[in-house]
Amino acid sequence: MNDDAFHTLGDMIAAHAAARPDALALACEGRELSWSELDRRLWRVAHALRGLSLGRGDKVALVSRNSIEAFELFFGAVRAGCCAVPLSGMSAPETLRLMIEDSDAKVLAISAENRELLETAGRQLPQLVEGGLLGLDFSDGVYGSYGAWVSAASDAAIDAVELGIGPRDDFNIIYSSGTTGVPKGILHSHAMRAGQLVRADRWGFEPAAINLMSTPIYSNTTMAALLPTLAGGGATVMMPKFDEEGFLELSQRYQVSHAMLVPVQYQRLLANRRFSDFDLSSYRMKLCTSAPLREQTKAELLERWPGDLIEIYGLTEGGAVCLLNARRHPDKLHTVGRPSPMSDVRIIDEQGKELPVGEIGEVVGRQKVMMTGYYKKPEATAAIMWQSPDGLVFQRTGDMGRFDTDGFLQLLDRKKDVIISGGFNIFAVDLETVLMKHPDVSDAAVIGIPSERWGETPVGLIVRTEGATTQAPAILEWANGQLGKNQRLSALELRDSLPRNAIGKVLKRELREPYWKAQGAEG
Repeated sequence: MNDDAFHTLGDMIAAHAAARPDALALACEGRELSWSELDRRLWRVAHALRGLSLGRGDKVALVSRNSIEAFELFFGAVRAGCCAVPLSGMSAPETLRLMIEDSDAKVLAISAENRELLETAGRQLPQLVEGGLLGLDFSDGVYGSYGAWVSAASDAAIDAVELGIGPRDDFNIIYSSGTTGVPKGILHSHAMRAGQLVRADRWGFEPAAINLMSTPIYSNTTMAALLPTLAGGGATVMMPKFDEEGFLELSQRYQVSHAMLVPVQYQRLLANRRFSDFDLSSYRMKLCTSAPLREQTKAELLERWPGDLIEIYGLTEGGAVCLLNARRHPDKLHTVGRPSPMSDVRIIDEQGKELPVGEIGEVVGRQKVMMTGYYKKPEATAAIMWQSPDGLVFQRTGDMGRFDTDGFLQLLDRKKDVIISGGFNIFAVDLETVLMKHPDVSDAAVIGIPSERWGETPVGLIVRTEGATTQAPAILEWANGQLGKNQRLSALELRDSLPRNAIGKVLKRELREPYWKAQGAEG
Protein backbone atom coordinates (compact mmCIF):
# COMPACT_ATOMS: atom_id res chain seq x y z
CA MET A 1 0.00 0.00 0.00
CA ASN A 2 1.30 3.45 -0.95
CA ASP A 3 1.63 5.50 2.25
CA ASP A 4 1.12 8.76 0.31
CA ALA A 5 -2.30 7.62 -0.95
CA PHE A 6 -3.40 6.26 2.43
CA HIS A 7 -6.57 7.67 4.01
CA THR A 8 -7.45 6.79 7.58
CA LEU A 9 -10.93 5.97 8.81
CA GLY A 10 -10.75 9.28 10.66
CA ASP A 11 -10.24 11.04 7.31
CA MET A 12 -13.35 9.33 5.96
CA ILE A 13 -15.42 10.38 8.96
CA ALA A 14 -14.26 13.98 8.54
CA ALA A 15 -15.25 13.86 4.86
CA HIS A 16 -18.77 12.66 5.74
CA ALA A 17 -19.05 15.43 8.35
CA ALA A 18 -18.12 18.01 5.72
CA ALA A 19 -20.42 16.61 3.02
CA ARG A 20 -23.46 15.71 5.16
CA PRO A 21 -23.04 17.42 8.54
CA ASP A 22 -26.64 16.97 9.72
CA ALA A 23 -27.17 13.37 8.55
CA LEU A 24 -27.51 10.66 11.19
CA ALA A 25 -24.22 8.92 12.03
CA LEU A 26 -24.88 7.13 15.31
CA ALA A 27 -27.90 6.30 17.49
CA CYS A 28 -28.07 4.46 20.80
CA GLU A 29 -30.83 4.30 23.42
CA GLY A 30 -32.64 7.34 22.08
CA ARG A 31 -29.50 9.48 21.68
CA GLU A 32 -28.56 10.47 18.15
CA LEU A 33 -25.38 12.06 16.79
CA SER A 34 -25.04 13.66 13.37
CA TRP A 35 -21.82 13.26 11.38
CA SER A 36 -20.65 16.73 12.42
CA GLU A 37 -21.34 15.97 16.10
CA LEU A 38 -19.58 12.60 15.91
CA ASP A 39 -16.62 14.18 14.13
CA ARG A 40 -16.23 16.84 16.83
CA ARG A 41 -16.55 14.32 19.67
CA LEU A 42 -13.88 12.08 18.16
CA TRP A 43 -11.54 15.06 17.91
CA ARG A 44 -12.18 15.80 21.58
CA VAL A 45 -11.17 12.24 22.49
CA ALA A 46 -8.05 12.57 20.33
CA HIS A 47 -7.05 15.85 22.03
CA ALA A 48 -7.78 14.43 25.49
CA LEU A 49 -5.51 11.44 24.82
CA ARG A 50 -2.77 13.69 23.50
CA GLY A 51 -3.18 15.69 26.70
CA LEU A 52 -2.14 12.53 28.56
CA SER A 53 0.90 12.34 26.24
CA LEU A 54 -0.49 9.39 24.28
CA GLY A 55 0.22 9.08 20.59
CA ARG A 56 0.96 6.63 17.79
CA GLY A 57 0.79 3.04 18.92
CA ASP A 58 -0.14 3.70 22.56
CA LYS A 59 -2.83 1.35 23.81
CA VAL A 60 -6.24 2.48 25.10
CA ALA A 61 -8.34 -0.24 26.77
CA LEU A 62 -12.07 -0.18 27.46
CA VAL A 63 -14.44 -2.57 29.21
CA SER A 64 -18.05 -1.72 28.47
CA ARG A 65 -21.23 -2.85 26.82
CA ASN A 66 -22.09 -0.92 23.66
CA SER A 67 -22.59 2.80 24.33
CA ILE A 68 -21.91 6.10 22.62
CA GLU A 69 -19.06 6.70 25.07
CA ALA A 70 -17.43 3.34 24.32
CA PHE A 71 -17.89 3.92 20.59
CA GLU A 72 -16.32 7.36 20.59
CA LEU A 73 -13.42 6.30 22.83
CA PHE A 74 -12.61 3.40 20.49
CA PHE A 75 -12.66 5.49 17.32
CA GLY A 76 -11.29 8.64 18.96
CA ALA A 77 -8.28 6.61 20.07
CA VAL A 78 -7.82 5.29 16.54
CA ARG A 79 -8.12 8.83 15.16
CA ALA A 80 -5.38 9.98 17.56
CA GLY A 81 -3.07 7.25 16.24
CA CYS A 82 -3.49 5.15 19.37
CA CYS A 83 -4.47 1.48 19.35
CA ALA A 84 -7.92 0.58 20.72
CA VAL A 85 -8.14 -2.47 23.00
CA PRO A 86 -11.82 -3.36 23.62
CA LEU A 87 -12.23 -6.09 26.24
CA SER A 88 -15.11 -8.30 27.31
CA GLY A 89 -16.79 -7.81 30.67
CA MET A 90 -17.71 -11.51 30.45
CA SER A 91 -14.11 -12.48 31.28
CA ALA A 92 -13.08 -13.74 34.68
CA PRO A 93 -11.60 -10.87 36.78
CA GLU A 94 -8.04 -12.22 36.80
CA THR A 95 -8.13 -12.95 33.06
CA LEU A 96 -9.35 -9.42 32.43
CA ARG A 97 -6.55 -7.95 34.52
CA LEU A 98 -3.97 -10.05 32.70
CA MET A 99 -5.28 -8.93 29.29
CA ILE A 100 -5.09 -5.28 30.30
CA GLU A 101 -1.56 -5.82 31.54
CA ASP A 102 -0.55 -7.83 28.46
CA SER A 103 -1.83 -5.10 26.11
CA ASP A 104 0.41 -2.41 27.69
CA ALA A 105 -2.65 -0.17 27.98
CA LYS A 106 -1.83 3.33 29.21
CA VAL A 107 -5.50 4.32 29.58
CA LEU A 108 -8.33 2.16 30.90
CA ALA A 109 -11.99 3.18 30.76
CA ILE A 110 -14.80 1.05 32.17
CA SER A 111 -18.55 1.29 32.64
CA ALA A 112 -20.17 1.13 36.07
CA GLU A 113 -21.56 -2.37 35.52
CA ASN A 114 -18.00 -3.69 35.10
CA ARG A 115 -16.48 -1.91 38.05
CA GLU A 116 -16.75 -4.89 40.37
CA LEU A 117 -14.70 -6.97 37.93
CA LEU A 118 -11.88 -4.47 38.25
CA GLU A 119 -12.28 -3.57 41.91
CA THR A 120 -8.55 -3.87 42.57
CA ALA A 121 -7.17 -4.02 39.02
CA GLY A 122 -6.70 -0.26 38.71
CA ARG A 123 -4.27 -0.31 41.58
CA GLN A 124 -2.38 -3.25 40.04
CA LEU A 125 -1.71 -1.70 36.64
CA PRO A 126 1.38 0.47 36.96
CA GLN A 127 1.58 0.99 33.19
CA LEU A 128 -1.47 3.32 33.29
CA VAL A 129 -0.55 6.98 32.98
CA GLU A 130 -1.65 9.47 35.61
CA GLY A 131 -5.27 10.36 34.89
CA GLY A 132 -5.63 7.26 32.70
CA LEU A 133 -8.25 5.45 34.81
CA LEU A 134 -11.70 6.59 33.66
CA GLY A 135 -15.33 5.79 34.38
CA LEU A 136 -17.36 5.98 31.19
CA ASP A 137 -20.61 6.60 33.07
CA PHE A 138 -19.44 7.30 36.63
CA SER A 139 -16.60 8.86 38.62
CA ASP A 140 -15.23 8.65 42.16
CA GLY A 141 -11.94 9.00 43.99
CA VAL A 142 -10.33 6.27 41.88
CA TYR A 143 -11.94 6.67 38.45
CA GLY A 144 -12.00 10.04 36.76
CA SER A 145 -15.05 11.25 34.83
CA TYR A 146 -14.80 10.38 31.16
CA GLY A 147 -17.46 12.98 30.34
CA ALA A 148 -15.57 15.80 32.07
CA TRP A 149 -12.27 14.63 30.56
CA VAL A 150 -13.66 14.77 27.02
CA SER A 151 -15.67 17.97 27.48
CA ALA A 152 -12.57 19.88 28.58
CA ALA A 153 -10.73 18.99 25.35
CA SER A 154 -10.69 20.88 22.05
CA ASP A 155 -12.77 19.71 19.11
CA ALA A 156 -10.46 21.27 16.52
CA ALA A 157 -9.13 19.03 13.78
CA ILE A 158 -5.51 17.94 14.04
CA ASP A 159 -3.42 18.10 10.88
CA ALA A 160 -2.86 14.69 9.29
CA VAL A 161 0.86 15.32 8.97
CA GLU A 162 1.06 16.08 12.69
CA LEU A 163 -0.79 12.85 13.48
CA GLY A 164 1.49 10.95 11.13
CA ILE A 165 -0.61 7.78 11.00
CA GLY A 166 0.61 5.23 8.46
CA PRO A 167 -1.00 2.08 7.06
CA ARG A 168 1.26 -0.19 9.09
CA ASP A 169 0.45 1.49 12.40
CA ASP A 170 -1.61 -0.35 15.02
CA PHE A 171 -5.39 0.05 14.77
CA ASN A 172 -6.72 -2.32 17.45
CA ILE A 173 -6.05 -5.46 19.46
CA ILE A 174 -8.83 -8.06 19.69
CA TYR A 175 -8.28 -10.71 22.35
CA SER A 176 -9.15 -14.28 21.47
CA SER A 177 -10.10 -17.00 23.91
CA GLY A 178 -6.90 -18.71 24.94
CA THR A 179 -6.37 -22.42 25.53
CA THR A 180 -4.05 -21.74 28.44
CA GLY A 181 -3.07 -18.66 30.39
CA VAL A 182 -3.76 -15.22 28.93
CA PRO A 183 -5.81 -15.07 25.71
CA LYS A 184 -3.79 -13.99 22.68
CA GLY A 185 -4.06 -10.40 21.50
CA ILE A 186 -4.68 -10.26 17.74
CA LEU A 187 -3.07 -7.07 16.42
CA HIS A 188 -4.62 -5.35 13.39
CA SER A 189 -3.06 -2.50 11.44
CA HIS A 190 -4.74 0.41 9.66
CA ALA A 191 -3.89 -1.31 6.37
CA MET A 192 -5.56 -4.52 7.49
CA ARG A 193 -8.75 -2.68 8.44
CA ALA A 194 -8.63 -0.61 5.23
CA GLY A 195 -8.64 -3.85 3.28
CA GLN A 196 -12.05 -4.66 4.78
CA LEU A 197 -13.55 -1.39 3.60
CA VAL A 198 -13.82 -2.59 0.01
CA ARG A 199 -16.99 -4.31 1.19
CA ALA A 200 -18.63 -0.88 1.50
CA ASP A 201 -19.44 -0.60 -2.21
CA ARG A 202 -19.90 -4.32 -2.87
CA TRP A 203 -22.52 -4.80 -0.17
CA GLY A 204 -24.34 -1.48 -0.39
CA PHE A 205 -22.80 0.32 2.59
CA GLU A 206 -23.59 3.73 1.12
CA PRO A 207 -24.82 6.97 2.74
CA ALA A 208 -28.42 5.71 2.68
CA ALA A 209 -27.49 2.49 4.53
CA ILE A 210 -28.61 1.96 8.12
CA ASN A 211 -26.69 -0.73 10.01
CA LEU A 212 -28.12 -2.22 13.21
CA MET A 213 -25.22 -3.13 15.50
CA SER A 214 -26.24 -5.67 18.13
CA THR A 215 -22.96 -7.53 18.70
CA PRO A 216 -20.43 -6.11 21.20
CA ILE A 217 -17.75 -3.64 20.29
CA TYR A 218 -15.04 -5.99 21.58
CA SER A 219 -15.97 -8.60 18.96
CA ASN A 220 -14.27 -8.70 15.57
CA THR A 221 -17.65 -9.81 14.17
CA THR A 222 -18.93 -6.30 14.84
CA MET A 223 -16.15 -4.66 12.85
CA ALA A 224 -17.01 -6.62 9.69
CA ALA A 225 -20.15 -4.48 9.22
CA LEU A 226 -19.40 -1.42 11.36
CA LEU A 227 -16.22 -0.36 9.55
CA PRO A 228 -17.80 -0.44 6.06
CA THR A 229 -20.76 1.53 7.45
CA LEU A 230 -18.46 4.26 8.75
CA ALA A 231 -16.42 4.28 5.56
CA GLY A 232 -19.51 4.46 3.35
CA GLY A 233 -21.21 7.19 5.36
CA GLY A 234 -24.22 5.19 6.51
CA ALA A 235 -25.87 5.38 9.93
CA THR A 236 -25.17 3.00 12.81
CA VAL A 237 -27.99 2.13 15.21
CA MET A 238 -26.35 0.54 18.24
CA MET A 239 -27.95 -1.75 20.81
CA PRO A 240 -26.30 -1.83 24.26
CA LYS A 241 -27.21 -5.51 24.47
CA PHE A 242 -29.07 -7.80 22.09
CA ASP A 243 -32.64 -8.89 22.69
CA GLU A 244 -34.98 -10.20 20.02
CA GLU A 245 -37.92 -7.83 20.29
CA GLY A 246 -35.67 -4.81 20.81
CA PHE A 247 -33.83 -5.73 17.61
CA LEU A 248 -37.07 -6.12 15.67
CA GLU A 249 -38.50 -2.86 16.99
CA LEU A 250 -35.35 -0.92 16.04
CA SER A 251 -35.32 -2.56 12.61
CA GLN A 252 -38.82 -1.30 11.94
CA ARG A 253 -38.38 2.13 13.54
CA TYR A 254 -35.17 3.03 11.70
CA GLN A 255 -35.97 1.09 8.51
CA VAL A 256 -32.72 -0.78 8.87
CA SER A 257 -31.02 -1.98 5.67
CA HIS A 258 -28.01 -3.92 7.03
CA ALA A 259 -27.18 -6.08 10.03
CA MET A 260 -24.42 -8.42 11.15
CA LEU A 261 -25.57 -11.22 13.46
CA VAL A 262 -24.08 -14.44 14.77
CA PRO A 263 -25.99 -17.71 14.13
CA VAL A 264 -27.61 -17.97 17.54
CA GLN A 265 -29.08 -14.47 17.16
CA TYR A 266 -30.71 -15.45 13.88
CA GLN A 267 -32.07 -18.59 15.49
CA ARG A 268 -33.53 -16.67 18.41
CA LEU A 269 -35.11 -14.05 16.15
CA LEU A 270 -36.74 -16.61 13.90
CA ALA A 271 -38.07 -18.46 16.94
CA ASN A 272 -39.58 -15.32 18.47
CA ARG A 273 -43.37 -15.52 18.36
CA ARG A 274 -43.62 -11.86 17.28
CA PHE A 275 -41.12 -12.06 14.42
CA SER A 276 -43.82 -11.77 11.74
CA ASP A 277 -45.41 -8.75 13.45
CA PHE A 278 -42.61 -6.42 12.36
CA ASP A 279 -41.95 -4.80 8.99
CA LEU A 280 -38.49 -5.91 7.83
CA SER A 281 -38.97 -4.99 4.18
CA SER A 282 -36.24 -2.33 4.36
CA TYR A 283 -33.49 -4.96 4.73
CA ARG A 284 -31.13 -5.23 1.79
CA MET A 285 -28.28 -7.18 3.38
CA LYS A 286 -27.92 -9.53 6.33
CA LEU A 287 -24.47 -10.80 7.29
CA CYS A 288 -23.40 -13.71 9.46
CA THR A 289 -20.04 -14.83 10.81
CA SER A 290 -18.24 -16.23 13.90
CA ALA A 291 -19.65 -19.75 13.48
CA PRO A 292 -21.20 -21.78 10.65
CA LEU A 293 -24.86 -20.96 10.09
CA ARG A 294 -26.99 -24.09 9.95
CA GLU A 295 -28.36 -25.01 6.54
CA GLN A 296 -31.95 -25.08 7.83
CA THR A 297 -31.56 -21.61 9.36
CA LYS A 298 -30.26 -20.18 6.09
CA ALA A 299 -33.23 -21.62 4.23
CA GLU A 300 -35.68 -20.17 6.75
CA LEU A 301 -34.01 -16.75 6.58
CA LEU A 302 -34.33 -16.72 2.80
CA GLU A 303 -38.02 -17.57 3.11
CA ARG A 304 -39.02 -15.25 5.94
CA TRP A 305 -36.63 -12.26 5.91
CA PRO A 306 -36.25 -9.93 2.91
CA GLY A 307 -32.85 -9.03 1.48
CA ASP A 308 -29.67 -10.90 0.68
CA LEU A 309 -27.90 -13.14 3.18
CA ILE A 310 -24.11 -13.28 3.13
CA GLU A 311 -22.29 -15.82 5.28
CA ILE A 312 -18.68 -14.89 5.98
CA TYR A 313 -16.23 -17.61 6.94
CA GLY A 314 -12.98 -16.31 8.38
CA LEU A 315 -10.87 -15.73 11.45
CA THR A 316 -10.10 -12.63 13.50
CA GLU A 317 -6.50 -13.25 12.42
CA GLY A 318 -7.46 -12.82 8.75
CA GLY A 319 -6.13 -15.18 6.10
CA ALA A 320 -8.83 -17.51 4.83
CA VAL A 321 -12.11 -15.81 3.90
CA CYS A 322 -15.03 -17.44 2.11
CA LEU A 323 -18.33 -15.82 1.20
CA LEU A 324 -21.71 -17.39 0.51
CA ASN A 325 -24.51 -15.34 -1.01
CA ALA A 326 -27.27 -17.66 0.12
CA ARG A 327 -29.98 -16.20 -2.11
CA ARG A 328 -27.86 -16.60 -5.24
CA HIS A 329 -26.76 -20.11 -4.31
CA PRO A 330 -29.69 -21.83 -2.56
CA ASP A 331 -28.23 -25.22 -3.51
CA LYS A 332 -25.03 -24.51 -1.54
CA LEU A 333 -26.48 -23.72 1.87
CA HIS A 334 -24.50 -26.61 3.39
CA THR A 335 -21.28 -24.73 2.54
CA VAL A 336 -19.67 -21.45 3.61
CA GLY A 337 -19.20 -20.32 0.02
CA ARG A 338 -16.24 -19.67 -2.23
CA PRO A 339 -12.99 -17.86 -1.34
CA SER A 340 -13.41 -14.08 -1.49
CA PRO A 341 -11.79 -12.31 -4.47
CA MET A 342 -8.87 -11.24 -2.25
CA SER A 343 -8.37 -14.58 -0.48
CA ASP A 344 -6.40 -17.68 -1.47
CA VAL A 345 -7.79 -20.68 0.45
CA ARG A 346 -6.36 -24.21 0.29
CA ILE A 347 -6.68 -27.55 2.08
CA ILE A 348 -3.65 -29.34 3.54
CA ASP A 349 -3.05 -32.67 5.25
CA GLU A 350 -1.26 -33.38 8.55
CA GLN A 351 2.11 -33.31 6.78
CA GLY A 352 1.41 -29.90 5.21
CA LYS A 353 0.82 -31.26 1.72
CA GLU A 354 -1.86 -29.54 -0.35
CA LEU A 355 -4.89 -31.73 -1.03
CA PRO A 356 -7.03 -31.89 -4.18
CA VAL A 357 -10.72 -31.06 -4.50
CA GLY A 358 -12.95 -33.34 -2.45
CA GLU A 359 -10.35 -34.44 0.10
CA ILE A 360 -10.67 -33.47 3.76
CA GLY A 361 -7.93 -31.55 5.53
CA GLU A 362 -7.12 -28.37 7.41
CA VAL A 363 -8.19 -25.06 5.89
CA VAL A 364 -5.40 -22.52 5.34
CA GLY A 365 -5.61 -19.10 3.73
CA ARG A 366 -3.86 -15.87 2.86
CA GLN A 367 -4.82 -12.40 1.66
CA LYS A 368 -3.89 -8.77 2.18
CA VAL A 369 -6.32 -8.56 5.10
CA MET A 370 -4.27 -10.40 7.72
CA MET A 371 -3.25 -9.61 11.27
CA THR A 372 0.10 -8.06 12.07
CA GLY A 373 0.52 -10.95 14.50
CA TYR A 374 -0.29 -12.06 18.02
CA TYR A 375 0.75 -9.15 20.21
CA LYS A 376 4.18 -9.79 21.75
CA LYS A 377 3.94 -13.49 20.82
CA PRO A 378 6.16 -14.09 17.75
CA GLU A 379 6.40 -17.83 18.42
CA ALA A 380 2.62 -18.20 18.56
CA THR A 381 2.36 -16.15 15.35
CA ALA A 382 4.89 -18.35 13.58
CA ALA A 383 3.13 -21.51 14.78
CA ILE A 384 -0.01 -20.83 12.71
CA MET A 385 1.87 -20.18 9.47
CA TRP A 386 2.15 -22.63 6.57
CA GLN A 387 4.36 -22.03 3.56
CA SER A 388 3.24 -23.34 0.18
CA PRO A 389 5.66 -25.00 -2.26
CA ASP A 390 5.66 -21.75 -4.26
CA GLY A 391 6.87 -19.82 -1.21
CA LEU A 392 3.63 -18.10 -0.19
CA VAL A 393 2.79 -17.78 3.51
CA PHE A 394 -0.67 -18.91 4.65
CA GLN A 395 -2.38 -18.95 8.04
CA ARG A 396 -3.72 -22.17 9.48
CA THR A 397 -7.34 -22.05 10.65
CA GLY A 398 -7.53 -25.22 12.72
CA ASP A 399 -10.78 -26.04 10.87
CA MET A 400 -11.30 -29.18 8.82
CA GLY A 401 -13.05 -28.98 5.49
CA ARG A 402 -13.11 -29.80 1.79
CA PHE A 403 -13.85 -28.05 -1.49
CA ASP A 404 -16.51 -29.34 -3.84
CA THR A 405 -16.10 -29.34 -7.63
CA ASP A 406 -17.72 -25.89 -7.86
CA GLY A 407 -15.15 -24.36 -5.50
CA PHE A 408 -17.44 -24.09 -2.44
CA LEU A 409 -15.96 -24.88 0.97
CA GLN A 410 -17.75 -27.31 3.27
CA LEU A 411 -16.65 -27.25 6.90
CA LEU A 412 -16.77 -30.63 8.57
CA ASP A 413 -15.22 -30.37 12.02
CA ARG A 414 -12.83 -28.30 14.08
CA LYS A 415 -9.32 -29.53 14.46
CA LYS A 416 -9.28 -28.32 18.03
CA ASP A 417 -12.20 -28.78 20.36
CA VAL A 418 -13.51 -25.24 20.21
CA ILE A 419 -17.07 -24.73 21.40
CA ILE A 420 -18.81 -21.75 19.75
CA SER A 421 -21.49 -20.53 22.12
CA GLY A 422 -23.46 -17.37 21.35
CA GLY A 423 -20.90 -16.51 18.68
CA PHE A 424 -17.90 -16.68 21.02
CA ASN A 425 -15.20 -19.32 21.25
CA ILE A 426 -14.85 -21.46 24.36
CA PHE A 427 -11.86 -23.74 24.60
CA ALA A 428 -12.70 -27.05 26.25
CA VAL A 429 -9.24 -27.41 27.76
CA ASP A 430 -9.79 -24.28 29.87
CA LEU A 431 -12.89 -25.80 31.44
CA GLU A 432 -11.30 -29.21 31.78
CA THR A 433 -8.34 -27.68 33.63
CA VAL A 434 -10.71 -26.16 36.18
CA LEU A 435 -12.68 -29.41 36.61
CA MET A 436 -9.50 -31.40 37.19
CA LYS A 437 -8.60 -29.11 40.10
CA HIS A 438 -11.55 -30.44 42.08
CA PRO A 439 -10.31 -33.09 44.53
CA ASP A 440 -13.15 -35.47 43.66
CA VAL A 441 -12.55 -35.42 39.88
CA SER A 442 -10.14 -37.93 38.34
CA ASP A 443 -10.95 -37.45 34.67
CA ALA A 444 -12.84 -34.83 32.67
CA ALA A 445 -13.87 -33.91 29.17
CA VAL A 446 -15.89 -30.93 27.97
CA ILE A 447 -17.88 -31.04 24.75
CA GLY A 448 -20.25 -28.74 22.93
CA ILE A 449 -23.83 -29.92 22.55
CA PRO A 450 -26.74 -28.30 20.65
CA SER A 451 -28.48 -25.34 22.31
CA GLU A 452 -31.51 -23.49 20.97
CA ARG A 453 -30.42 -20.34 22.78
CA TRP A 454 -26.67 -20.34 22.21
CA GLY A 455 -26.11 -22.57 19.19
CA GLU A 456 -23.77 -24.72 21.26
CA THR A 457 -23.27 -24.95 25.00
CA PRO A 458 -20.47 -26.61 27.01
CA VAL A 459 -21.24 -29.74 29.02
CA GLY A 460 -18.78 -31.43 31.35
CA LEU A 461 -18.38 -35.20 31.55
CA ILE A 462 -16.43 -36.33 34.61
CA VAL A 463 -15.16 -39.43 36.32
CA ARG A 464 -15.00 -39.12 40.09
CA THR A 465 -12.08 -40.29 42.18
CA GLU A 466 -12.58 -43.64 43.88
CA GLY A 467 -14.76 -43.32 46.96
CA ALA A 468 -15.84 -39.75 46.20
CA THR A 469 -19.46 -38.93 46.97
CA THR A 470 -19.76 -35.29 45.87
CA GLN A 471 -22.67 -35.02 43.47
CA ALA A 472 -22.60 -33.43 40.03
CA PRO A 473 -24.60 -30.26 40.96
CA ALA A 474 -22.10 -29.37 43.68
CA ILE A 475 -19.11 -29.85 41.38
CA LEU A 476 -20.87 -27.85 38.65
CA GLU A 477 -21.48 -24.93 41.02
CA TRP A 478 -17.87 -25.04 42.21
CA ALA A 479 -16.44 -25.12 38.67
CA ASN A 480 -18.64 -22.31 37.35
CA GLY A 481 -17.48 -20.16 40.26
CA GLN A 482 -13.96 -20.35 38.80
CA LEU A 483 -14.95 -19.51 35.23
CA GLY A 484 -15.87 -16.36 33.32
CA LYS A 485 -19.54 -15.76 32.52
CA ASN A 486 -19.15 -16.79 28.88
CA GLN A 487 -17.30 -20.00 29.80
CA ARG A 488 -19.67 -21.56 32.30
CA LEU A 489 -20.83 -25.15 31.96
CA SER A 490 -24.52 -25.63 31.36
CA ALA A 491 -24.52 -29.14 32.81
CA LEU A 492 -22.28 -31.79 34.33
CA GLU A 493 -22.66 -35.55 33.95
CA LEU A 494 -21.03 -38.38 35.85
CA ARG A 495 -19.42 -41.18 33.82
CA ASP A 496 -17.75 -44.43 34.85
CA SER A 497 -15.01 -43.83 32.27
CA LEU A 498 -14.22 -41.77 29.18
CA PRO A 499 -13.55 -43.42 25.80
CA ARG A 500 -9.94 -43.11 24.63
CA ASN A 501 -7.94 -44.20 21.61
CA ALA A 502 -4.79 -46.28 21.60
CA ILE A 503 -2.58 -43.36 22.54
CA GLY A 504 -4.86 -42.20 25.35
CA LYS A 505 -6.65 -39.31 23.65
CA VAL A 506 -10.27 -38.85 24.67
CA LEU A 507 -12.57 -39.61 21.73
CA LYS A 508 -14.64 -36.43 21.84
CA ARG A 509 -16.41 -37.09 18.57
CA GLU A 510 -17.76 -40.27 20.11
CA LEU A 511 -18.89 -38.32 23.17
CA ARG A 512 -20.63 -35.66 21.09
CA GLU A 513 -22.32 -38.00 18.64
CA PRO A 514 -25.44 -38.96 20.69
CA TYR A 515 -26.31 -35.32 21.40
CA TRP A 516 -25.94 -34.17 17.80
CA LYS A 517 -27.67 -37.22 16.31
CA ALA A 518 -30.73 -36.27 18.35
CA GLN A 519 -30.68 -32.96 16.43
CA GLY A 520 -30.27 -34.66 13.06
CA ALA A 521 -26.61 -33.64 12.72
CA GLU A 522 -23.21 -35.10 13.43
CA GLY A 523 -21.28 -33.85 16.43
